[in-house]
Amino acid sequence: MGVFLDKMTFYVYETQEWVTAVQRPIVIITSNNEKELPDAFLRRCFFHYIQFPTAEQMQAIVDVHHPDLKKQLLDAALKRFFAIRDLPGLKKKPSTSELIDWLKLLMAEDIDPATLHGDDHKADLPPLYGALVKNEQDIHLFEKLMFMARRQDR
Repeated sequence: MGVFLDKMTFYVYETQEWVTAVQRPIVIITSNNEKELPDAFLRRCFFHYIQFPTAEQMQAIVDVHHPDLKKQLLDAALKRFFAIRDLPGLKKKPSTSELIDWLKLLMAEDIDPATLHGDDHKADLPPLYGALVKNEQDIHLFEKLMFMARRQDR
């Protein structure tokens, strides 16, 4: 979305329309903590923290994006997704958008839900995990943790 705050107008690419505000707009800026914002800017902001979605909330979000997703695949994928998010030391935990993209890939590849869950698979790298883990340091850590878990299982 193109935004021109000083002109109180913005362009919505999805609808190909220009919208002009009648009243001064309220601007909402979100951050994923990738960089610090200047104090002078933050003084003019209201901060509201939103908790990361629970598994139930995430299921509702996914249902909007993938309404035909098989329940078994969703359940198994959510379990693995939240297990990966809980791994200690990840610099960038996978987010909602990564989950949605990963599910799209799993469906396109017709991945069997059994490959995603169960005690036998807890130390296996999940299929297409590069859609979830997007940082080189995190990929190395993830692969190392899975390797160590496989060695412990022996």
